Amino acid sequence: MRAAVGDLIVSRPAVVGGHVREGVVVELRHPDGQPPFVVEWSDTGERTLVFPGPDTKVERHAEGSGA
Repeated sequence: MRAAVGDLIVSRPAVVGGHVREGVVVELRHPDGQPPFVVEWSDTGERTLVFPGPDTKVERHAEGSGA
């Protein structure tokens, strides 16, 4: 799994009833985009170091898709 700054991280819980978390990659620890990533979570605003598991996916940030 690779990511770039600005990509969306979506983490789906492995347990029934858990909530989906979304965050934006704000920093890479490796220049090739390999984990871990620093992610700012949309639900708390907290920044954490993320080692993504099988329940996590990266949605690529589309260049020029903003306003």
